[in-house]
Amino acid sequence: MKKTNWLPVFGVLLVGWLGMPLPLGSDGNARAESSVSQPGEKPKRSVERGRDIFHGKGSCHFCHGMDGFLDRLIPTKEDITARIARLNPPPTDLRDPSMHRLKTNKERARAIREGHSGTGMFPNFIMTDQNMADTLFYLSFLRKDPNPED
Repeated sequence: MKKTNWLPVFGVLLVGWLGMPLPLGSDGNARAESSVSQPGEKPKRSVERGRDIFHGKGSCHFCHGMDGFLDRLIPTKEDITARIARLNPPPTDLRDPSMHRLKTNKERARAIREGHSGTGMFPNFIMTDQNMADTLFYLSFLRKDPNPED
């Protein structure tokens, strides 16, 4: 049985939805890396790696702004910026915990991996467990969370 590479299909859907290309640096043949963590062992997290993912292959910055500032969308085609501005509901302000509907890292990870129903948040199929741990750690840094494990 032939394996189907769904990333190009996802890219076409994304282009049709927002008019933006696949995440920067993607050649359309990206594969998720396997997780290396041992059972019961939490991956070591890094704010710097999380920030790189947020602004790189995670493509989070397109809607959530540079470093989570909604008013700092990256300079792109005006059409893309206009479409993001029309999202209803608008992207969550990642720096304001009172605005978050997702209260735990488990809920956040699910929304990142599977998309967030009722919003413009689409699924991210290329995040490894390490990428997810780093991204969630970076998000806790943005919201100044004193307990980043939750």
